[in-house]
Amino acid sequence: MHKTIVKYLPALAWLAMTALDAGAAHADDAVKRGEYLVQVISCGDCHTPGALAGKPDMAKYLGGSAIGFEIPGLGIFYPSNLTPDPATGLGKWSQAEIVTALRTGVRPDGRELAPIMPWRSFAGLTDADANAIAAYLKSLPPVADAAPAMVGPTEKPTSPYMTVVMPN
Repeated sequence: MHKTIVKYLPALAWLAMTALDAGAAHADDAVKRGEYLVQVISCGDCHTPGALAGKPDMAKYLGGSAIGFEIPGLGIFYPSNLTPDPATGLGKWSQAEIVTALRTGVRPDGRELAPIMPWRSFAGLTDADANAIAAYLKSLPPVADAAPAMVGPTEKPTSPYMTVVMPN
């Protein structure tokens, strides 16, 4: 190896480590920003078990809810698990798929999110903020807790729900 290269190897190693640390710090900042945004937009108010009854189970934070929203003529929708659990949450969704759902209301499987989900309000999120929310959700500990399945307008619900009156 050339003597000049050997002479600068410690400095090159330091620069490489500094760049890696800066990338990790940027990722940590995005997760912190995402946590802040999730709190500000109150995701936990619907997506945390018990929150809609005034008794949130913080051990299952953002793990979905067994209390749904009835939208007359459409059915009853239960807030889903937003944690990265692969079986019951967003674990199989990519960060880009989470951002798309937040902004367009379209899930990776092509289905539209329930009308009660305020994705239209999130459509204008900046790229940085939308990605920060997705990074935060992906950073959460997985919670294995499936929300009840949607119930059609003529089906009998299996869990409690509230009726939402939609404006004309």
